[in-house]
Parts: sequence; structure tokens; C-alpha cells
Amino acid sequence: MSRQHFGELLDELVPGWESRCESERHDRRGHDRRRRAGAGPTYELAFRDRLVITLAYLRTGLPQDALAVIYNVGFSTIGRAIGEVRPLLAARGFTVPDWPGLRLRTLEDVFAYAEAENIELRLDGAETQVRRPKAGRPGRRAANLLQPPRAGTP
Repeated sequence: MSRQHFGELLDELVPGWESRCESERHDRRGHDRRRRAGAGPTYELAFRDRLVITLAYLRTGLPQDALAVIYNVGFSTIGRAIGEVRPLLAARGFTVPDWPGLRLRTLEDVFAYAEAENIELRLDGAETQVRRPKAGRPGRRAANLLQPPRAGTP
């Protein structure tokens, strides 16, 4: 991804991110803010870093543990960042290279585009085996908590 494309993506997503954060803060407080904007604790990761982390995770499949080491933050911070940015990317949709104005936002859009362009779609249904302790054995609950989220879940 070029710097220009990343900058455009960042400029497009920042307003949605800020409004979502402010809306959540307002819901938590139950009233309008009493202090000026910017007062209070800061985020451990800036939105730019959150976007880079999410794109790296989605494009390379790098484990969240590795991203946590790279950014010198906790595993949960990485998971939270990815969970917060993925819905923004999904709502934005996916652009089609030959059609600059077209965005595919839903699975129905993808199927309709593929049919119109006579593109054959193939879905990968491969199962990945995960080793974990047997049910009722020590460590089973911890093993389930360490599993990365399934593909397609926020």
C-alpha cells in the first residue's frame, strides 16, 4: 500500500473513529462533556498505529502476540485495536480496481459483481486443526481464551 493510499484511507476513517469514540464516551458518562476535548488519559496507540496494526494483521496473518511485541504493548491492546478498526474497514467496503466508484460492502454485492463480470468465485473451506486439552482437564479454559478470533468475526 502506498503512502498516499494509506493517507487517503486514514483521512476517510478518522472522522468515523472519532465520532464512535465520542459517542461511546457520551453513553458512558450519560451527559455532555464537562472538560475540553483532549483532557483526560490518552490512548496507548494512536489511530494511525491501530490502522497499521489491523492492516498488517489482516494482510499478513501475523499473530497478535508478534504485533504486541513489535509495538511494545499488551496482547489485549492489539486485540482491542483490531476489534475497533475492523468494523470501520468493513463499513467502508472494498474497492474494485477497474471500477473506481464501485464499493463492495456486503456479500451480496460481491456475488452480484462476480455474476455481472462473469467471475468464478471459489471459497476455501479448509479446516484448521487446533490442539487443546481435552474437556474437563486443567488448562482447557485458558487454551480457549488464547485462541485468535475466527475469520469473519470482529
